[in-house]
Amino acid sequence: MNIQLFTTGGTFDKVYYDALSDFQIGEPMATEILREAAVTFAFKVESLLKKDSLELTDDDRALIRSKVLACPTRHILITHGTDTMTKTAAVLQDIPDKVIIFTGAMQPARMRNSDAAFNLGVAIGALQCLSDGVYIAMSGRIFPADKVQKNRAAGCFEQSAG
Repeated sequence: MNIQLFTTGGTFDKVYYDALSDFQIGEPMATEILREAAVTFAFKVESLLKKDSLELTDDDRALIRSKVLACPTRHILITHGTDTMTKTAAVLQDIPDKVIIFTGAMQPARMRNSDAAFNLGVAIGALQCLSDGVYIAMSGRIFPADKVQKNRAAGCFEQSAG
């Protein structure tokens, strides 16, 4: 299996600099996590953006869409900030013949108590099993991208009525 990972920034790749939560988006952590896990499948990581998802624009989403459309790989994983993950996923809903999974983190991958590595692993496992479509892998679950919402108060993703 061959997986293309596109990174866009978000909490997954954040680096905090001080007690006031000043942050910048660092280098993609997915590569390091997968190397530490000694995975045996082929993967490529391409950093498309280094932004908090609240800062993503329609042009940024168009870039993500164009990269996914141009990608010859069927299995695509996108790390993305959790606040607007579903908005970006909606832009990819009509792309055929690909399994596209978004994942992110509530805490940066560089922190010990992060959910980033777990979410990445769940997403990769799901990539190998799901039919074509767009999904979100968060909170230990896989959701169709159009039937999930972030519950800020509970700090997790959950199924929506949508």
